[in-house]
Amino acid sequence: MGSKESYRNELRSAIRQLGDRCLYSASKWAGELLVGIDQDQPRSSAIAGKATPSSSARPHHQQEHLHRDGSSFRRSRSRPGGIASTPSPVEDEIDDGADYYLLAKSYFDCKEYRRAAHVLRTQTSKKSIFLRCYALYLAGEKRKEEEMIELEGPLGRSEVCNGELTHLERELSALRRSGAIDAFCLYLYGIVLRDKGCESLACSVLVESVNSYPWNWSAWSELQGLCTTLDILRSLNLKNHWMKDFFLANAYQELKMYNEALAKYEYLLGIFRFSDYIQAQIATAKYSLRDFDEAEIIFEELLRIDPYRVDSMDIYSNLLYAKESFSSLSCLAHRVFLTDKYRPESCCIIANYYSLKGLHEKSVVYFRRALKLNRKYLSAWTLMGHEYVEMKNTPAAIDAYRRAVDINPRDYRAWYGLGQTYEMMNMPFYALYYFRRSAFLQPTDARLWIAMGQCYESVPLQMLEEAIKCYARAANCNDREGIALHQLAKLHSILGRSEQAAFYYKKDLERMEAEDRQGPNMIEACFFLPGTAKPRRGLKRQRCTAHGSWIILARFLLIFYMVYTLSYLQEKETAKSLLRGLKMAQSGFPSVEFEHFGP
Repeated sequence: MGSKESYRNELRSAIRQLGDRCLYSASKWAGELLVGIDQDQPRSSAIAGKATPSSSARPHHQQEHLHRDGSSFRRSRSRPGGIASTPSPVEDEIDDGADYYLLAKSYFDCKEYRRAAHVLRTQTSKKSIFLRCYALYLAGEKRKEEEMIELEGPLGRSEVCNGELTHLERELSALRRSGAIDAFCLYLYGIVLRDKGCESLACSVLVESVNSYPWNWSAWSELQGLCTTLDILRSLNLKNHWMKDFFLANAYQELKMYNEALAKYEYLLGIFRFSDYIQAQIATAKYSLRDFDEAEIIFEELLRIDPYRVDSMDIYSNLLYAKESFSSLSCLAHRVFLTDKYRPESCCIIANYYSLKGLHEKSVVYFRRALKLNRKYLSAWTLMGHEYVEMKNTPAAIDAYRRAVDINPRDYRAWYGLGQTYEMMNMPFYALYYFRRSAFLQPTDARLWIAMGQCYESVPLQMLEEAIKCYARAANCNDREGIALHQLAKLHSILGRSEQAAFYYKKDLERMEAEDRQGPNMIEACFFLPGTAKPRRGLKRQRCTAHGSWIILARFLLIFYMVYTLSYLQEKETAKSLLRGLKMAQSGFPSVEFEHFGP
């Protein structure tokens, strides 16, 4: 493996070349990665470090990850070995049309795309051809957006397409057949093919692009968008380069393979120890795994290091919304409003803030503003659908969710939202279809199985056996709210399966006791369990089992205290009666003084 300085040289050259071709997003990504590379340790320091007992005694995987300012980032440092490296990008040759290129680039930077293309119409260098074609593509995209607003409104559906696609496809395909195309034109050709619906060919062309020039993150991102299944990802013939590891980590994350993505990012931290991008991706994966506390720590540290950061902060706002951290979400919304209030991410954060306050109409206003800025902003479509559900506007909710599914068919949240909406409309068969799609995409999310089980359990269907299967899947998927165990016990009880019901009631009761929770579910469990634990031949002739009278009595005392203080009159009298019966039947037990459990 080359030294860290070789990675710096690669990225420095790539930043210049990408910026010179107006690929500013990829250039920014490479620049952030460049400053995230860990410093090479001097040889003398390394030798001294090996001789230090305290450092050698400390396990390698427990070493703290320090950020650029020396503060702890609370991340472990992975081993740095094994990341493949290649020579630096070849610098561009200076041609006779350099002056025209500089003028065209100035027009491009001013978003005068057709002027830029016109200046380069007679230039034949590969660099000039790319910028001319790229300018024409963006000019077509700009006109498409204008026509969509004119015909259907800012968020309406329209069949308008980029008018430059046919011409660009013809020119770029001819260059590819003749072998006169470079990696950047291949990247643009892949985008054109994707927009025309030729996804298989687009995937092949983008693979050629990244194999020829692996430092263009925009090309990797477009390729990742075409990898909708793991089989497609595995079929790609990619050269071994360290950029491939970033691509695979991102692809794993999009395919919901969060543990595999985390393993890749931890591995990449060995070289890019201070990369904010990697830390943001790790936080996003933690959030998706519902490890909210760990993800929040990382997001907070990112904001501390870079207080004007907006990238990935919409994910952070979703996390704060899920935790109902009103004050933190308010501070984040205020921060991004002052930084750049017209970024789509900023609008989404502010919308989440208003949603948490219960101002759903105002939240929709900001989601719509985010979508005016970026019509393909997936999260905004899905979250706006949630807001319409809260407002009981089911037609608008369905439209928003369908737009999200059109953008990304693997967005399980949109499928889940469609299921919820149709369930609200008393259309259980439609709801089941969408819940199944959602659970197929995210089979480890207990909430999806619970929603499907509740749908099977609903009055129109009453398919209790199918509901039991769904709740069992939810219980095996770490159901944090404990809904699945209670519903399993309840359904088995309805079906007359006392032993199975008692098993799940006991498990639910143990979970509530471990989490120090109380409520109606605990009352129901404690009232059910004594009936299954009573001896069959009389209390005098048999003793209770392991879950015998002492445990049952203790639970009933707890229930008596709960119902007494909560003033549940009927349950209180039932508890008193059962306690008296237990006291009379089991003379070996100490007496119970009800006065000790007063309000």
